[in-house]
Amino acid sequence: MVNRKVSIISTDIFPSEMRTSLGRNLTYGMLDVIGRAIVIGEYDNVAFPTEAELARKHGVSRAVTREAVKMLTAKGLLSARPRQGTIVQPQSSWNLFDSDVLHWLLERKFSIELLRHFNQLRVAIEPEAAALAAVQATDQERAAIGAGLARMVAAEAGADNTLAADIAFHVAVLEGSRNPFYKQFREMVASALATSIHFTNRIKGRSASIEDHRAVYDAILRRDCEGARCAMRRLIGDVLELIGEAEATVTT
Repeated sequence: MVNRKVSIISTDIFPSEMRTSLGRNLTYGMLDVIGRAIVIGEYDNVAFPTEAELARKHGVSRAVTREAVKMLTAKGLLSARPRQGTIVQPQSSWNLFDSDVLHWLLERKFSIELLRHFNQLRVAIEPEAAALAAVQATDQERAAIGAGLARMVAAEAGADNTLAADIAFHVAVLEGSRNPFYKQFREMVASALATSIHFTNRIKGRSASIEDHRAVYDAILRRDCEGARCAMRRLIGDVLELIGEAEATVTT
């Protein structure tokens, strides 16, 4: 009898249409909703809601809200202090390598500066990953890089997704480096590419150069460490040049 009463009360307080809008996993649904709101500035210059207020607004239990807040705190978006409550942290404290934070940032208004920052990080990492792949990648990992290139060729003919193929190539190079730290940049590179490709397509009117990617792959196959490094640096440098031109246009 007690359990049935609790169930009825829960349904009344948390309507099903509110709960299902967060997806099947309520905690991650809350994480996504609150995290996105923080990143787009919804809580700038206002007090962050209490757990009870968030739970009531989104139709979930306080336990779900509390767990989501803990996860956002671990990502650097929130902090909880005695007698001050939960407060939104400045962007300088956010974990920019976290995949959720990256996605939320990219959902904000397009920023050329953010795109430049992404690609500056890429040009510091991917050429070295390509150089390592040239000397350390296994046959299977080289095949994966080749498969990524093949997907890019297929995408040019409309037989594959351009973005997915480009990401597959670059992620395969990171994997081929056999360096666990470089491998951790998969999400960062994928996120940067997702934005870069749309940007460069709009500016250049075409997708990424197949030949530039092929130059990276061929150098890796030849086990040409310096060749792979230079080819990858040239590939990403082209994007940075376009970004620089776009920034100059905006400021003039």
